[in-house]
Amino acid sequence: MATASVAFKSREDHRKQIELEEARKAGLAPAEVDEDGKEINPHIPQYMSSAPWYLNSEKPSLKHQRKWKSDPNYTKSWYDRGAKIYQAEKYRKGACQNCGAMTHTAKACMDRPRKIGAKYTNKNIAPDEKIESFELDYDGKRDRWNGYDTSTYHRVIDLYEAKEDARKKYLKEQQIKKLEDKNNNQEGNDAATSDGDEEEDDLRVDEAKVDESRQMDFAKVEKRVRTTGGGSTGTVRNLRIREDTAKYLLNLDINSAHYDPKTRSMREDPLPDADPNDKFYLGDNQYRNSGQALEFKQMNIHSWEAFDKGQDMHMQAAPSQAELLYKNFKVAKDKLKTQTKDTIMEKYGNASTEDEIPMELLLGQSERQVEYDRAGRIIKGQEVILPKSKYEEDVLTNNHTSVWGSWWKDHQWGYRCCQQTIRNSYCTGSAGIEAAEASLDLMKANIARKEACEESPKKVEEKKMATWGTDVPEDLELNEEALANALKKEDERKREEKDERKRKYNVKHTNDVTLEEMEAYRMKRVHYDDPMKDFL
Repeated sequence: MATASVAFKSREDHRKQIELEEARKAGLAPAEVDEDGKEINPHIPQYMSSAPWYLNSEKPSLKHQRKWKSDPNYTKSWYDRGAKIYQAEKYRKGACQNCGAMTHTAKACMDRPRKIGAKYTNKNIAPDEKIESFELDYDGKRDRWNGYDTSTYHRVIDLYEAKEDARKKYLKEQQIKKLEDKNNNQEGNDAATSDGDEEEDDLRVDEAKVDESRQMDFAKVEKRVRTTGGGSTGTVRNLRIREDTAKYLLNLDINSAHYDPKTRSMREDPLPDADPNDKFYLGDNQYRNSGQALEFKQMNIHSWEAFDKGQDMHMQAAPSQAELLYKNFKVAKDKLKTQTKDTIMEKYGNASTEDEIPMELLLGQSERQVEYDRAGRIIKGQEVILPKSKYEEDVLTNNHTSVWGSWWKDHQWGYRCCQQTIRNSYCTGSAGIEAAEASLDLMKANIARKEACEESPKKVEEKKMATWGTDVPEDLELNEEALANALKKEDERKREEKDERKRKYNVKHTNDVTLEEMEAYRMKRVHYDDPMKDFL
């Protein structure tokens, strides 16, 4: 607090002085007033509020903290906006050619440009503006609130108070309507209630109209002392001043929502079964997944994905850039969606913009008479409509007059128009059918002729085997000497095959094989089916 001079105080006076300072800081006692009648903020520390000893100030004051030497030319006055001084009846020389005022020229005129200026019409001469000049200091020239009329702020206050009153009125009407509906439902269910019970219900509704204790203390108003240090003057809304129940005390059940004392967080809803209108806390997850938190999360995800794709952006390093890029991305995405939608609607049409469907089609009524049998089949009145598949139907190609699969013969599909069983063949028409029938008749005649001309099969004579597994003709004559030489050559060839080192480089093959060489090959060949092959 601001004191004149430091004098001796007893312990009791010192204790009273400290209690008074605490009451002033809490807003329970009026603030101290200086020589000019202005309130002194009790939260100002003592080293700032205490006056120096050489000033010899007898009353509390903060003049020692203010500027002593003030500029006599400095003024807080401001331009008188919209003030007029004189209005002439005729145009004066040197005045504005548009409106006729002497305080500005036609180039700086702020009035609407006239079709014919006041210089030529001499009518509707505008009054002269009030010209003022002020000598402002350095801070006055740069003060953005210089000349602001504080009395206009009451309009903002009135607007917010009107909104608050409308909200309270609406909530009260909804609450009364809800209770009346509930009361009407109870009367409909319990028709045999006594007159005394009905009077109690009416009293209960009347009490609910007056009771405003369920508004969660948000409308609670406390009167506070008009002081500088007590915060705001007049009335203060009690939004959260330690009177609300802590979230970990809302539900004392052990199996309820978990409360983390370190982070002071409770993610789940502690009262999931309670009425949402009666709850002011729905869990931390409710705030994280709603409002601007969800949009911030989506912006983070977008910045991560853009960084992974090679774009130089970072949410924490350049948040403004990330937000701007995210907005551009959303605009481009909406534009692409609109373009896709327009393309689809242009291709397939829009049923909502077309003419309304007749009621006869909507209700399925018509004047056609349809007769059905006991099995539900249509007998008369309507043709049977075959359902179509998603594939193309009745597509005729290569001059065909029927589709593929319209002909079936001998387990083969074909075309009915030309009776061909080859897919994608050219249609030959009736000439092709006649040619195919003639070809078939000719083939049948040839088969019958061949069967008639065939003779009975001859008996197969048994041949004597010259060697193991070979057939030898009867007139076979072999030269003994040539056969012996062929056997020697065959032995040499066998030895060469076993030892590749004896194989010569220039190997000559000949296709001229004699009977003796063939007989030697047959005699030396290993017969794998021979049980005595291991003893050769």
